[in-house]
Amino acid sequence: MTCRDATPPQAGFTLIEVLVALAIIAVALTAALRATGLMAANHRALHDKALALLAAQNAIAQLRLQPGLPRAGAQSQACPQGSLALRCDLTITNTMNRSFRQVNVKVYGPDSAGALIQLDGMVSSLR
Repeated sequence: MTCRDATPPQAGFTLIEVLVALAIIAVALTAALRATGLMAANHRALHDKALALLAAQNAIAQLRLQPGLPRAGAQSQACPQGSLALRCDLTITNTMNRSFRQVNVKVYGPDSAGALIQLDGMVSSLR
């Protein structure tokens, strides 16, 4: 009779294999979290620009609804959209045709770090 003193091989992972797997998962989750943060920031910027475009279009529409042509010059007015406090700077210039004025609208956000959007349009006295 022979006596075997050998233990059967154990199945499983070593500690180093588990640590490497955890490191890979941590890197992947960190990248996913960063991508989510960037998407949220881009969504906010796009939302603000969309509201700024509405504000600029509204400013030009208000000029079109006024009787007569606006005077050439620059003016600034509050143009809030929803919960976003925006400021519209309008620059009105004469054109070659006396029946038209060119309007340039720049919309600034609450921090006024720069114009969110710029929109050009024409206003006519012809109805």
